[in-house]
Formats: sequence, C-alpha cells, structure tokens
Amino acid sequence: MLLNAVCEITFKGDAPTPLILMLRPRSGAAQWVAHEEYRLNPATRVTEYTDSFGNLCQRLVAPAGRFVIYTSAQVRTTATVDVHPGAPFTPAQELPEQTLPFLLPSRYCQSDQLGEQAHTIVADAQPGYDQVAAISDWIHWEITYQYGTSSASTSAVETFAQRVGVCRDFAHLGMAFCRSLNIPARMVVGYLHRLDPMDQHAWFEAFVGGRWYTFDPTQAEPRGGRIAIAYGRDAADVALATQFGPARLTALEVQVEEVSG
Repeated sequence: MLLNAVCEITFKGDAPTPLILMLRPRSGAAQWVAHEEYRLNPATRVTEYTDSFGNLCQRLVAPAGRFVIYTSAQVRTTATVDVHPGAPFTPAQELPEQTLPFLLPSRYCQSDQLGEQAHTIVADAQPGYDQVAAISDWIHWEITYQYGTSSASTSAVETFAQRVGVCRDFAHLGMAFCRSLNIPARMVVGYLHRLDPMDQHAWFEAFVGGRWYTFDPTQAEPRGGRIAIAYGRDAADVALATQFGPARLTALEVQVEEVSG
C-alpha cells in the first residue's frame, strides 16, 4: 500500500533555538520512500546526519517568533505485518552484534527491575515469539490507554505500577519485559494508518527467530500500514523534535492517508 504522511509542527520562541529533528523516514526492507517534501517557514539552514541507530537527523536553529516545519512523505509499505508464532528464542551468544544494545536496561526501560513480573506473564508461553506476543497481549488488556495520564519522564516501572499510559508507555513496558527475558527489543516511532485519534505513534520490535518482528500493544491484532521514522533504545533516542532553548511547541498536526499508485 502507498501512504502519504503529513506532519506540521509549529514552534514559537523569544530567541533563536537549536533543534534536532527526526522527521524523515528511510527506505529499507519494510518500506520504500517514493517522494518527500520538507519545508521550513521562515526558510532556515539545515544540516543532516545519521545517528548511531541509523536515523536521519536534521539539525537547525529555529529563529525567534513563529516557526513552522512541514513534512510530507509518500511511502510504500505493507498492509500487514509479519507474524511468526513459534519463532524461537535466540541465545545471547548467537545474537548479531547490532542487537546487543537492545538487551540492556535504559533510561525508561528498567528491565533489571521487571524480570519477576515478565516471567509470570510468559509462564505458559514458548521461549521466543510466543513470549513477546504474550507480553503484548498482557499490556493491551491490563494497561489502560488514556491521554494525559503520563508525562515525558514516565518509565516502564511507573507504567506497570499505575496501569495506565499512552503508546510510548506501552512500548517502554513491552521492551522492558522483553529485555528482562534476554530478548532484544527496540522502540519505533512513526505513523500508523487509521490510528484514532491520528497522531505520531510508538510501538516496539523484538528480535526472535533471527529477525525483528513488530509488536504494538495499543492494538488488539497485528496491523500493517506503518511508516517507521526512528529506532532507538527508548524515547530518549527517538524524539521527533529535541530543542535546546526557549522555543515552545504550540501545534502538532498529523495526517496519514492511503493514495493510489
């Protein structure tokens, strides 16, 4: 399927503010970027680099006053996601080196504190994909999705205790549980077609059976129609906009539509 994703972000500040943005998807095995548009108003000099996780990062200084960032991308992606019940657990000594950072505790995913809880959740599941599926299902049914119930500093341990959160909290908790079982798990941010209400979205991937698989505890069933923008250990690595000064984000609008082609 071909999706067109549009994102418009408005900042307002009293002084120039350095920004790092992650708003450009990359082509890869799961998606192909067919067309892009990137506009800044007022026009501003931008440089781009690739971070340690392979994400495209745009670096600029937002001028004082109102500053609008507009991006659109037509991306060919799959209408479904791959599932593989029974895919085996990969022992740590056999994992590819690039997956190893996603085994470790991180700022928002305290996997070293959630091992007992994770083992209880997966007690009846076979090691590997089935364990991750059990974790995703448990979060979907046991954690309430509700806006305004968490903050940018909420961690997996807090979400487990409070039993409420939003998509980033669901992803953090799923990753922390996986890592406590020695399953690499990484965070993904991007867009999901027909998300209601429409917004930027977060989910996670787990490495089992020799590859990464998509899991989204906010959804009752596996769903495709995803555009991935950034990957990381947790939300600290994948913020779509990071500011280093007084500018305030005043508006964020997202649209994702299927187009013919």
